[in-house]
Amino acid sequence: PNQSHGAAMAETKATKEVDSVQCFGRKKTAVAVAYCKRGKGLIKVNGQPVEYVKPEGLRDKVLEPIFLLGYPRFKGVDIRVRVRGGGYTAQIYAIRQAICKAIVAFNQKYVDEATKMEIKDILMSYDRSLLVADPRRCEPKKFGGRSARARFQKSYR
Repeated sequence: PNQSHGAAMAETKATKEVDSVQCFGRKKTAVAVAYCKRGKGLIKVNGQPVEYVKPEGLRDKVLEPIFLLGYPRFKGVDIRVRVRGGGYTAQIYAIRQAICKAIVAFNQKYVDEATKMEIKDILMSYDRSLLVADPRRCEPKKFGGRSARARFQKSYR
């Protein structure tokens, strides 16, 4: 009887599939993963509400997608973001990109294509980095100089 019970448990888990998408945002070495599912409008970053993101000066950058699209679009979804790597600023940019990509993917998968296109156009017209990762990386230092490009000064005496 124990084996059949286990099978029944597995079956109920499979049938209770939640509407959800997972997206990531990147900036330099910071990676943010956003898990977006149906809910009541919660947006959390590393377990804390998005309003408490540090530093305060860059908090508006994280809230930008919400300002642009309007809070009603976020009412029906919960977004949980995990972020690691990089510095303060890079993490902020990774978070906002993850949130934007998650909301677009969620609308494509569970709402309709027209809404997705509308959201995408709003975000793209404001700032391309909200949906497209910035490919710039730090260039490695070479010998014969103190940085990647600068060379030591040359003297003849």
